[in-house]
Amino acid sequence: MDQARTTISKIFNGEPRSYTRFNLTQNMEGDNSHVEMKLSSDMDDEVEANGVGENTNQHNRPYYPSKLNQRSPKTVCGCVIGILILFIIGYLIGYLCNRSTDKTEIKSDCPVFNEITPVRAEPVYSLDWSDLRALLKKKLTTNNINNDLFCLSVFPPCREFSSASHQAGSTGDEALANKIMGKFKTFGMSTWTDEHYVKIHEPGSSNNLVLFRGNVVGTTEGYLAYSALKTVQGAALYAHYGRAGDFKRLQELNVDINGKVVLVRAGLLSFAEKVSNAASMNASAVLIYPDPVNYNIKEDTALFGHVHLGTGDPYTPGFPSFNHTQFPPAQSSGLPSIPAQTITIRQATEIMSKLGGRTSPDDWSDGMLRDTMYKLGDDGDVITVEVKNVLIQKKIHNVFGVIKGYMDKDRYMVIGAQRDAWGPGYARSTVGSSLLVELARTITDMIKNDGFKPKRSIIFASWSAGEFGSVGATEWLEGYLTSLNLKMFSYVSLDEVISGFDTFKAAASPLLYELLENTMKQVSSPVDATKSLHEQFAGSSWEKSVMEPMGLSHSAYPFQTFSGIPSLSFRFTSVTYPFGTIEDTDQNLERYTSYNTLKLAKTAGEVVGLVTLRLVHDHLLKLNVAKYTSVIRNYVSQIRSKVESRQTSGRLPSTVTMQWLLSAQGSYDRAASALVSAIRNSDLDDMEQCRIINNRIMRVEGSFLSPYVSPRESLFRHILLGSGSHTLAALVNHLEAIKAGLESADIDQFKNQFALATWTIQGCANALAGEVWDMDNEI
Repeated sequence: MDQARTTISKIFNGEPRSYTRFNLTQNMEGDNSHVEMKLSSDMDDEVEANGVGENTNQHNRPYYPSKLNQRSPKTVCGCVIGILILFIIGYLIGYLCNRSTDKTEIKSDCPVFNEITPVRAEPVYSLDWSDLRALLKKKLTTNNINNDLFCLSVFPPCREFSSASHQAGSTGDEALANKIMGKFKTFGMSTWTDEHYVKIHEPGSSNNLVLFRGNVVGTTEGYLAYSALKTVQGAALYAHYGRAGDFKRLQELNVDINGKVVLVRAGLLSFAEKVSNAASMNASAVLIYPDPVNYNIKEDTALFGHVHLGTGDPYTPGFPSFNHTQFPPAQSSGLPSIPAQTITIRQATEIMSKLGGRTSPDDWSDGMLRDTMYKLGDDGDVITVEVKNVLIQKKIHNVFGVIKGYMDKDRYMVIGAQRDAWGPGYARSTVGSSLLVELARTITDMIKNDGFKPKRSIIFASWSAGEFGSVGATEWLEGYLTSLNLKMFSYVSLDEVISGFDTFKAAASPLLYELLENTMKQVSSPVDATKSLHEQFAGSSWEKSVMEPMGLSHSAYPFQTFSGIPSLSFRFTSVTYPFGTIEDTDQNLERYTSYNTLKLAKTAGEVVGLVTLRLVHDHLLKLNVAKYTSVIRNYVSQIRSKVESRQTSGRLPSTVTMQWLLSAQGSYDRAASALVSAIRNSDLDDMEQCRIINNRIMRVEGSFLSPYVSPRESLFRHILLGSGSHTLAALVNHLEAIKAGLESADIDQFKNQFALATWTIQGCANALAGEVWDMDNEI
């Protein structure tokens, strides 16, 4: 204000050079802002003090006096009014800017600032881990699960659900899909569907036939989808469970398998694997029956399944069954070339009790023929098998609901459950679908009412055509594979999650082992509330007691081995449950669980819920990349021992060296250790740093998919957990074939597979190590 008064005084005193400059400044330390008007004389002093040469040259020009030297009263009044206006404007500006300093955020309407201080985004706060655990346990109740079991029934109440038809592509399946989607919408989730046109087998107008010694043996109501459609005849041969070891044992006994109709028990491995093993030994057909030692079902109960050695629609191998796609006719290499059929306990007893020939091994005679040794069969025991299934096209729907993350919404995990079933399918699909809906309700409720903010997204998926080999899920994977393995970091399956209560079994990616073990320690046992799930079922050796290899019978298998997504599947179980029969009902499940189905469902829901919350809550993904180190080391150790043995015996040339495979193993070890060290030394509150680390973690599983095989020829490309000649297990088997001098042994082929597997491991190590400028691999 003093400066303004001085300026006006100078004008009235006739000072020359009266042009002005405004300099509006704000004291950012909190002092009052002020408006300063500097006259030209002051400007000249500043210029001279700063020593700016180009401005000082201007003072050497001739001086021309201002017209104000001849000012009149009218002119003076005009100048005074102008100065007053400028003074008022300056005062108002200073006042407004001074008010803004009292606020924590700088307003952009304060007119002149050389620099604007950036405003940091508000952090996303979420509940801590102990709060989340308590909330999940509180909200996931047996009452809610029981309500869902009733509400999801197409024809309530739930005990009548076993009579409802919800086979893939049926009206019952579609009605259930609409019911699940309606619930997702009620929870406020974004929903969508995708539809596929798939080919499946259904029974023909007349039942398939099985004749023994020319006579029809009982009624054949069950069937095996994707069996070869033909009629064959051959001598009967009992082959226990139809495992590769069982056929090898028959060979050791000098039993001819060629052209025989093989009878095998259900259980221990999938129907498809049994048929594939028999076909590899040139058997003519396979009959599969449920032995009472494994199945507690009625004698005339039919058995259903499929024999495609793969997943998805076998007539669109490696690509999705969308209606708009037009591909030439194709079929999966996993389709069997021989017919296969299920028979009942009564049919099997009639055949087995009359077989002649040699006596079977002692440990093969523990089933339905009590106190009688099983016979292997002879040439007079002729069986005719006629399979007349019908191949039809069906439209199926997968249903999805998503809870989007608050930070990394483009990173997501999927929780999935099969919706369809052959027969009632209570344990096969109803329990899983109910848990799927209840988990969606629980987590959305935690977000709406309790302030939970997941960092990443959660997708809930209801699959169709699961009975035919995870068809709906696999077709979805095939349709979106290019983006899924870059953004989807985990899959959890709810299929067959409860079929008993004596044991707890799980199959998972090694990346998820540590997370599952820690989760089991935080969940109470449904059998004894004073113990944790880990204390109840794990015993002294956790992995040996709980973990089992993931195979075709697990619905998570295509996610793990085809898409390279870390996956988890687990179950409470006891004796063999009657999946794939009309006895898969709510009453029978209650009997198998000693009427603890709801308690087990709640416990299973807590396991899935805690695994999910941990994966979407923490800054870093809880996936342990170091766990694969021991898996790789174990395979490399086996291969090294066998290579050196074959070279000593002269069956393998000395040019086959272990150097590069050992080097690749070492590269993975170092990359995993370096990542663990990077995590330890990183600022885990830095979101961008965490995202970079998570991206490295997410590359691991997908990098174990061999890039050197076609998904059309070999769907399960994972070199450690998949199947096919590209896997490390196949290398071990090939070395065994070389030792035995079998026709399948091919040294050049082995060397090629050996090199490609080596570089696949090295490629995974490179992906885990980080960016290319961080690598310096001698290999």
